[in-house]
Amino acid sequence: MKKTAILASLAAALMLSAFTGTSHTDLNATEMAAPAKARTFAVETAASEVNWNAKKVTGEHYGKISMKSGQLQVDKNRVTGGTFEFDMSSITVEDIKDAGMNGKLVGHLKSDDFFGVDKHPGASFVITEATPIAKAAAGKPNYNVKGNLTIKGITNPVSFPATITVKDGVATAKADVTVDRTKYDIRYRSSNFFENLGDKAIYDEFTVSFNVKAKQTNS
Repeated sequence: MKKTAILASLAAALMLSAFTGTSHTDLNATEMAAPAKARTFAVETAASEVNWNAKKVTGEHYGKISMKSGQLQVDKNRVTGGTFEFDMSSITVEDIKDAGMNGKLVGHLKSDDFFGVDKHPGASFVITEATPIAKAAAGKPNYNVKGNLTIKGITNPVSFPATITVKDGVATAKADVTVDRTKYDIRYRSSNFFENLGDKAIYDEFTVSFNVKAKQTNS
């Protein structure tokens, strides 16, 4: 009887072990399955442009800023994230043709009245959310983008529509971003902080326009 009981117990244990092992193997295979890897697209800085435009009561100024580096994260041809770094010391003015006057304005923009380039030579933008726009017309913005913009060491959230394409390992992104300079401690001749400026007032909002090209760096 004892021998029969022992054999029965051993058989039951083996059956339970086999059943349990199969279940754990299947479960672990499901749980351990690696998620789809997002593809990284590196920004081609030489083929990308960043333009700025600022207006005042009596007119406007515009120019360019160089992009130091950047990348987009893409999952199944959908942009899911990205980071961009800008060289604020590269800022140029394109509307003033006189070399002396041009240099004077560029120097002023680099001063503490504006971007304080000596202390804050870089700026950055990080995408926190990119939501496709359903049924967007061809050539029109097809994403709503949210992210954090850092200027002069101060970070604020911004959001804007963008036109983004991903095809054959190349991603392009175009957008116009409206920035309130006073949120970044750029208050020079702001009518919200100084009275009686008259025609010397500079509007608080300026526009940064991106035209970015990036290529896939991983498979």
